[in-house]
Amino acid sequence: MRIALDAHGGDFGLRPNLEGALAAAKKLNHELLLVGRDPEIREELHRLGAGPLEKLERIKVVHASQVVDMAAEPVEECRSKPDSSLMVGAELVRDGKADAFISAGNSGAIMVASLLKLKRIPGIIRPAIAVPYPTTNSLALLLDAGANMDCKPWHLVQFAVMGSIFMRLRFGLENPSVGLLSIGEEETKGNALVIDAIPLMKGAGINFKGPVEGGDLSAGLTDVVVTDGFTGNVVLKLSEGLAHSIFQIIKEQIRRKFTYKIGALLMKKIFTSLRKKMNPEEYGGAPLLGVNGVVLICHGKSTPKAIFNAIEAAGDLAASGLITQIQKHMDQVKDTISAARPADGRVEGLG
Repeated sequence: MRIALDAHGGDFGLRPNLEGALAAAKKLNHELLLVGRDPEIREELHRLGAGPLEKLERIKVVHASQVVDMAAEPVEECRSKPDSSLMVGAELVRDGKADAFISAGNSGAIMVASLLKLKRIPGIIRPAIAVPYPTTNSLALLLDAGANMDCKPWHLVQFAVMGSIFMRLRFGLENPSVGLLSIGEEETKGNALVIDAIPLMKGAGINFKGPVEGGDLSAGLTDVVVTDGFTGNVVLKLSEGLAHSIFQIIKEQIRRKFTYKIGALLMKKIFTSLRKKMNPEEYGGAPLLGVNGVVLICHGKSTPKAIFNAIEAAGDLAASGLITQIQKHMDQVKDTISAARPADGRVEGLG
């Protein structure tokens, strides 16, 4: 597989991206295309002791003269910087020169670049950011995690279908269960979006278990949890902050007494396992489901390990036939979606 990597993406610039790529080149059988400013990439590779680019196996540079600002307005940045590493990386997938694209850059700009260059899978109205979410026994998929602040019921149905397909192909779940995030398990509770989405979910040919509460997400009650992007992003950020706070509290308490330190030493393996499970780096980024190509969005603070895992995950997804499977299932639910949407000719989404 050929994996394009935004070499400049993320809060820390070239180094973690290139370190992750170098590790992947040694351990994975993928060709890596480092997209960005050629002289800067070569210089950083030299600093890392990688040697001349020409002698590196399975690593090439695709020059892109511009870089999208992490804090800039996504649409304006992408349109004003057509030769940015984001836009060029998406073009490589569009033109069949890469099988997947990965970036730890501006998540909004990644979505805009993907929509402008790759477009949507036929039948998809809105793409969704799908985040693997650690649960008590395993993990669930939370989507949308920030691509769409305001959603309609038919958007949630498509998120549910795409999430089900992803969990089946990526994690081998034969018939993933789906829950709709709400304030209670009763179908009469929730806002208008939730209540209107329930009958559509039931008719979408998925393993829909009904509404689920926030606590059910971490308990792993369902394999896929669907919500709008605003709520999903709040849930994700709250969970990340809560996990960090809990670990900090435990550390502070352990320091208080010698006996606590002994107990912590005895539980070191448990703490290590827990930290690994709660670490988003382990899951290799969040796929942008619904665009016509494999795109993974990594955290802005991604380490080389996170980039390595994203490269591995991107290769697996590209080989799984994800895009073809999503389009196939969209064809199966298009009548349900069409019946629910207003027939006023309005176009939804970007690109």
